[in-house]
Amino acid sequence: MLALLAAAQGIIALDATIVFVAIPSIASELEYSRQTVQWVVSAYTITFGGFLLLGGRLADVLGNRRMFIAGQALFSVASLAAGLANGGALLIGARAVQGVGAAILFPATLATLNAWFEEGPARLRALAVWSTASVAGLALGALLGGLLTQWFSWRAIFLVNVPIASGCALMAIRWLPRDGRSVSVTDIDFGGGIVATCAGTLLVLSIVEAPDLGWLSLPVVATLCVAAALLVTLWQIEKRVKIPLIPWNIISNQGLQLVMLLTVIFMGSFGAQYYFLSLYYQEVYAYTTLQAGLAFLVPTAVCAAGIRLSERVVSRTGVGSALRYGFVAGACGIVLIRFALPTGYLSLLPGLCLSSVSQGLVWTAMWALAARGVPDEEQGITSGIASTAQQIGGALVLAAQVAASNVGLNGLTGDALRRGLAEGIERVITGMAILALVGAVASLAADHVGRKSRSAASRAGDSTLG
Repeated sequence: MLALLAAAQGIIALDATIVFVAIPSIASELEYSRQTVQWVVSAYTITFGGFLLLGGRLADVLGNRRMFIAGQALFSVASLAAGLANGGALLIGARAVQGVGAAILFPATLATLNAWFEEGPARLRALAVWSTASVAGLALGALLGGLLTQWFSWRAIFLVNVPIASGCALMAIRWLPRDGRSVSVTDIDFGGGIVATCAGTLLVLSIVEAPDLGWLSLPVVATLCVAAALLVTLWQIEKRVKIPLIPWNIISNQGLQLVMLLTVIFMGSFGAQYYFLSLYYQEVYAYTTLQAGLAFLVPTAVCAAGIRLSERVVSRTGVGSALRYGFVAGACGIVLIRFALPTGYLSLLPGLCLSSVSQGLVWTAMWALAARGVPDEEQGITSGIASTAQQIGGALVLAAQVAASNVGLNGLTGDALRRGLAEGIERVITGMAILALVGAVASLAADHVGRKSRSAASRAGDSTLG
């Protein structure tokens, strides 16, 4: 069962980065602008993040097994549509549906793992395996994207998901334990899920379009105002429904609040590297898609080693120390990457290796902290809330980073454009190192909230026995 859960998580992570190396090919064939092509990435990220809360609640109410199978089926159909898309709008729409499938699948996957393995060494080992698949999927996405795009076409990066996701759905029918809870959909907060998704989409849309239209332009200001109004509407909806999308007792958990912050920092410091390094390899180093994909081979292997290391570090030093070590080492690795970029790929390897091993360490420790002290019946929504912060926050950070990297590029061509793009990416990578240090500082609170989570869980257990 653990292998199935890890495979499912690997697919979700892989599809977040597999398009990065293929972006130039997609933009060329479908005639996308530099800003518009970002939506091939963001459409997946936004619907994933927007529907995660609803997906987590569905897993808690309808059952992890049902939602796992449904998520895999939807993901498979959307991948087929993306691979066969003959227009830009259809491709972006299919990517958005992929994100919905992933949002249904992810909470069911993590909730099943946390419910099946008791808190302690057994769960930590299971999380290490799950994290290996997750982070390896992020890294392998860039590698596999380059190989498939070079050997076949960009369409293959989507079609490859169809047999894998379909196979996972069939295996889930056989392997996953049947859901024991009763089915009741009438009280599920579908309205809140839709409003949350629309608000997140509009927030990212405003940031993506602001560099071209201007931050104070009417369309950007209006979009931000509508997003703010939707967030107020969401708050009003949540106060009235029987089963709110975001239960207050969960969102007020300080450990979860810290994890939400750390996931955004993780995406801005580690996760965004795949996007910008893919772009740098192809636009500055003039790598082919195959060469750009192969450039991620070493980081992939090192990242897997980092996750194996994380199990030992978390067991011996605790989650807080593991997070601090990971973020500080990651910042050092990112600094090495920044200064090695102008000199070529071989000079990048030390920084890439240090950053990759740190990424694996931080990822496992984050999710161990998220699951700590949470009862089984709330694992789905808890993982959904943390993942929503990761996806929506990550998309907003990526949009801001893309905007920052594109400053001053309008009107440039040829070598001038290449130099300007290189300087923009180097500037963004410097910001990634600063973000990692912010993560290290924020991780100082992990030990405190961890003790409070264990104390609360102990009191809950005592009251139940009494």
